[in-house]
Formats: sequence, structure tokens, C-alpha cells
Amino acid sequence: MSADLTAVARDLAPSGTLRASINLGNPVLAQGSSDSPSGVTVDIASEIAARLGIPVSFVCFDAARKSFEALTSGAADLCFMAIEPARAAEVDFTAPYVLIEGVYAVAEDSPIRSVAEVDRPGVRIGVKEGSAYDLYLTRSLEHASLVRGSEGADVFAEQGLEVGAGIRQPLTAFVASRPGLRLVDEAFMQIRQAVGTTKGHHPDTVQFVHDTVEELKASGFVRDALDRSGRADTTVAPPA
Repeated sequence: MSADLTAVARDLAPSGTLRASINLGNPVLAQGSSDSPSGVTVDIASEIAARLGIPVSFVCFDAARKSFEALTSGAADLCFMAIEPARAAEVDFTAPYVLIEGVYAVAEDSPIRSVAEVDRPGVRIGVKEGSAYDLYLTRSLEHASLVRGSEGADVFAEQGLEVGAGIRQPLTAFVASRPGLRLVDEAFMQIRQAVGTTKGHHPDTVQFVHDTVEELKASGFVRDALDRSGRADTTVAPPA
């Protein structure tokens, strides 16, 4: 990286502290509490700040839509969320650093056995409002309808919907804790989690964040961070 890191730091974090928006609602990427967050996103933000020679602070939320709003409103300098067209108009994303699968849960006796059988009239799908899979299903479904709430699995169970949508790891745990439910094992989408900054930064800043993420993937940093946080079942994205 040949850019002036002092200039990059000033452009990316004009307050002098890198404010990273952390989504604690995605347990694959972040764990802990607002006072003491942990996980791969916290580790990446800390490393970016360290390379720039500035401190880091964390603003934590329970949903991706709130994390997105923090970035676009100017309350954060950096975010960690899935690449989606609805977000890309306002956010410059790096290439993904991890890949996560979106899957469905259904009742044990449901006739639904595949992803293709979900998009039918009369099928209601519980989703977490503003999540990557909410945005994806909103633009891709033709017949099924979405029911939004604070957690897709909870909406599914509480309202007796036909389908619940979610990230594979937490939805697998949810199904395991509730007799009478099962997963549709086939993934309905691949969620590409990336680092994002607001539009309008200097090209050197955007390139620095991109290059850093690529280096952290290639060096094993991302893999190690996932393993330390108990997410050995999460896939590191391939090089961009």
C-alpha cells in the first residue's frame, strides 16, 4: 500500500478514532455485549485502526439495518454487512471476507423439502427486518410473502408461519432447541459479508480498506479470528 496512511486515517476517521458499526444480531460475526464486543468483525476493525495508527471504538446494534443506518447517518466510519444492491448505492464494499448461507426452517411435517418449493402462493416466510436475506427475498420471490420481525425464527414460530428464514448456524441451533422443526438443508442464498464505508471517500482510502481485507484473508487472520470466536464452521471468502 503506497498511500499516505496519515491522509487515509484523516479521510476515513476524521474524528481521530475509527468508529466501527458492529451487528451483534449476527452471532457468526460478532459476540459479546455493547460494552465488550468480540468476534471477527471486532478483530478486523481493530486491525484496520492499528494499521492506521489510530484508536478504535465500537457502536453496536442488534440488526444489520441499524448498523447500516449508523454508517449512512455519519455515526460510524466502517460497517460489516452483506453486499446487497439496496445498500450498494450508499456504501462502498470491499470484496467479501466470509461467506454465510441463508437457509429455511419448516415444521417437521411440512411438505416443503426444497428451496424451489418455498416460493408458492400461500407460503409465509418469517424474516429479520432489514437483514441480507430480507433484502434478497424481497427482490427475488414471486409468490410467497414475507413477515418481518426482530428475528425471523421467532416470527416463524410465534405466528405459525410456513417457513422461517435465517443464517444457517443460528437457525440450526434454533431448530435443534425446538422439537417438531427441521431445516431445509439446501441454502437459498450465499450471503457475502464485506466491510463497507460511505461513498465519497478518497480512492486511496477505499483501496486501503480493500487491500487490508484481502491481506487479512490471505494471511489467515480472518480464519484465526473465526476459530477463536467458535465459528470454525464459517467459510473464509476466496481472494478477490
